[in-house]
Amino acid sequence: VQLQASGGGLVQAGGSLRLACAASGRTFRDYALGWFRQSPGREREFVAAISRSGKGTWYADSARGRFTIFRDDAKSTVYLQMNSLKPEDTALYFCAAHGTDHRDSVVAVSSTYRIWGQGTLVTVSS
Repeated sequence: VQLQASGGGLVQAGGSLRLACAASGRTFRDYALGWFRQSPGREREFVAAISRSGKGTWYADSARGRFTIFRDDAKSTVYLQMNSLKPEDTALYFCAAHGTDHRDSVVAVSSTYRIWGQGTLVTVSS
């Protein structure tokens, strides 16, 4: 599967953005998915993950309560709805896919993912 992220942009603090990650290639339903981000001078960090079934989700503490990850298997797309954005959310956001037999497992560890999108830049101004 190949991933293409989109939806990044410039937004004021308190605003919202919805990132999308469209997949092509193999069956989208076979993959657990995740969003990660990286800002200059920092390590890539986990943001949110969703299981193959969509029933399992997990969030970083920084994202919980403000961000929502969801998937639309009919469109082979995973989304990250980001609300109440803060300047510290500024980063390059990546989507990732992990092929697994476990329908309800979520994966928060970046090294588990073998397939990555190219990243989309989110800039939050104060």
